[in-house]
Amino acid sequence: QVQLVESGGGLVQAGGSLRLSCAASGRTFSTYAIGWFRQAPGKEREFVTAINANAANTYYADSVKGRFTISRDNAVNTVSLQINSLKPADTAVYYCAARRMFSSSSPDEYDYWGQGTQVTVSS
Repeated sequence: QVQLVESGGGLVQAGGSLRLSCAASGRTFSTYAIGWFRQAPGKEREFVTAINANAANTYYADSVKGRFTISRDNAVNTVSLQINSLKPADTAVYYCAARRMFSSSSPDEYDYWGQGTQVTVSS
């Protein structure tokens, strides 16, 4: 089992940057792919980015390509999400999620979820 805790959210102005972290418990973290999803008020949860267990492959939603960067450090059980050039449309609760080995863009395919961290971007 994996427990996930997100941190790093906050209130920033458009054009600013944030670095979100997803800290995981468990000795098998290196066997899990991690995805980031976000959910804005009144909207469905949407895929943002994901990284495979061995970090060999990363995936991004078109809306965040070139602005978001996902990375992981299996030695410290952490996945980071660097967010640059923030836009008001990025305002949402950001969640990290885990599933075995390979990434997916579907939230239904993830087994473990964190509690989320709020990102608010002011114009």
